[in-house]
Amino acid sequence: MTAHDTSTEKATEKALQKAMRPEDLTRLFVERSNAGDAAGVAALYEPDAVLAYPPGSRTVGRDAIRALWEKVLADRPHFEPEEPLPTLVSGDLALTSTPPRDGAGARAQVARRQPDGSWLRVLDQPEFVTPPEPGT
Repeated sequence: MTAHDTSTEKATEKALQKAMRPEDLTRLFVERSNAGDAAGVAALYEPDAVLAYPPGSRTVGRDAIRALWEKVLADRPHFEPEEPLPTLVSGDLALTSTPPRDGAGARAQVARRQPDGSWLRVLDQPEFVTPPEPGT
């Protein structure tokens, strides 16, 4: 990454709306994904966040998450908003979840309140699926 790339990314992050409630993260994810904004999606994560995607693997760190979403969003997928389940909050941590419309089983994220009061994802499990029964 060049100094120009870093300054451009920082300017993009400043211009983006922040999630002031943990539930805002899912809405912002859908909006930015549908706009093809991989950097905007990555800005919803802490610098060392862990994303359990693609299924069966882990993507670690905001830069890796941005690179992953650049590839995913290149095909211009369309994401539909999903109604969040009640959020569990303990201090500066929150567990958010949604029942997915695509049959992926469930989605869950852990978010942390930032010093400015906004929220960022720390852990993201976008697909929970029941493993097949042994022998099937």
